Amino acid sequence: MIHLSKYIVVTGGVVSSIGKGITAASIGRILRSYGVDATAIKIDPYLNWDSGTMSPYQHGEVFVTYDGMETDLDLGHYERFLDVNLSGESNITTGKVYDSVIKRERRGDYLGSCVQIIPHITDQIKSMIRQIARDSSAQVVLVELGGTVGDIEGQPFLESLRQLRNEEGHDNVMFVHVTYVPYLRAAGEFKTKPTQHSTKELRSMGINPDMIICRSELPINEPLKRKIAHFCDVAQEAVINAPDVGSIYEVPLILNQEKVGEYILDRIKIKSKPQDLSEWEGVVDALQKNNNSVSVGIVGKYVQLEDAYISIRESLKHAAAHLGVKVNIEYIKAEESLDNDKISHLDSLLIPGGFGERGIGGKLDTVRYSIQNEVPLFGICLGMQCMVIEFARLQGMEDAHSTEFDPDTHYPVIDLMEEQKKIKNMGGTMRLGSYSCQLREGTKAQKAYRNEVVEERHRHRFELNNEYREQVKQKGLLISGASPDDFLVEIVELPEHPWFLGCQFHPEFKSRPNRAHPLFVSFLEAALKNKK
Repeated sequence: MIHLSKYIVVTGGVVSSIGKGITAASIGRILRSYGVDATAIKIDPYLNWDSGTMSPYQHGEVFVTYDGMETDLDLGHYERFLDVNLSGESNITTGKVYDSVIKRERRGDYLGSCVQIIPHITDQIKSMIRQIARDSSAQVVLVELGGTVGDIEGQPFLESLRQLRNEEGHDNVMFVHVTYVPYLRAAGEFKTKPTQHSTKELRSMGINPDMIICRSELPINEPLKRKIAHFCDVAQEAVINAPDVGSIYEVPLILNQEKVGEYILDRIKIKSKPQDLSEWEGVVDALQKNNNSVSVGIVGKYVQLEDAYISIRESLKHAAAHLGVKVNIEYIKAEESLDNDKISHLDSLLIPGGFGERGIGGKLDTVRYSIQNEVPLFGICLGMQCMVIEFARLQGMEDAHSTEFDPDTHYPVIDLMEEQKKIKNMGGTMRLGSYSCQLREGTKAQKAYRNEVVEERHRHRFELNNEYREQVKQKGLLISGASPDDFLVEIVELPEHPWFLGCQFHPEFKSRPNRAHPLFVSFLEAALKNKK
């Protein structure tokens, strides 16, 4: 049997949100530094088909893949760290698995068998994992299982992954277990018992971890690693410490110092090129430069949870590193009254995407403040729509609005396209994924991209209403980007403003630490010129 791909399975124990996604992405980055082609899969054990209808407070940001799938935010980490474009199939959920099995049962594919968790659900999970491996042709497929070992939702996936190792062979499947090692300040010592118990729980499922990555607030010492290795039955060199660091981009360098790549390549029997991690080291070095700083105020409705805007935050960091400066981000609640005292000290403002009416007033206030005070403003998706609405109001269309929030407005400058009005399900959002945008010569957008046509990812249903397109243009709003057939408006600008640009798409999904997105770079350049 020819093994086209090998698998590294990343599980978590003790508590959630300890950094399994960053760990898996960092392992992928290290493997790529050895010339190994790697891709990634995120398994989410929830019953939702995808994360598209989930609240950002519950799930953080919804990441959108180039092929139009709404996925877990960890796919964003994978794309940024591995510098790859992942398909939507790379996010496997319980909902997708059960949906596939039920459809097969309805078609009669199981020939009247009683459909059960084992073998039907577990076989479907393995089939989906292997399909991604075939489609990507990657040497290594990283598989991150969400949640923690012991969660009832994750048990069918753990069983599938156990079977996968038996079927693919020991040299082709490796398990990495990420645990938390707490430091009890009152006792003045680290405690390994949580790690021992989560490893024991994993082993009770028939899975022996090959490597344990210990997350901790502070670095742990060698005697502690020996203790964990002894109690958890792993080699001492496979007990890896990943203490808290200032930036997530440092994690590959920390893991590399502990020879994670060497151990993994030896364990799964892969011959590689000599390692070259210099590009990533350069990225980390650039991110740490702070000779000069610039401030950005993000005016949004989910600011209590920074993960709701994680791709925007990281894109701003990438752009700052590209310019050799530090970006200071301030999160501002859009639903609160925005007086000048809250935003006047900021060098620039950004209105992110979102859904629902809450906070619209604060976003419109932000647009008005930007226009009147010539402060650089970047509007993304709903942010762009707010720019159009407030601009129209300032130009005499007093109650201009989006029909999403006011169906009876006299000036529906933002509206659904006719074909989108037929869609009833929230999860049936029409414009999802990558679409082309034709840029107008000489505009800020075209100068930033240095290109005539670009591809960007979308997630929205409402658009600038073409019935009001000529009116807003005559009032001074420049359409600097549109679909190739010129039917849908993609980018708007104010030519006389230092930097007033809104885009209907989500450029943050394509930014990379080693390749900052041009619109974010252009935005921060304008912010630097406006530095308070």
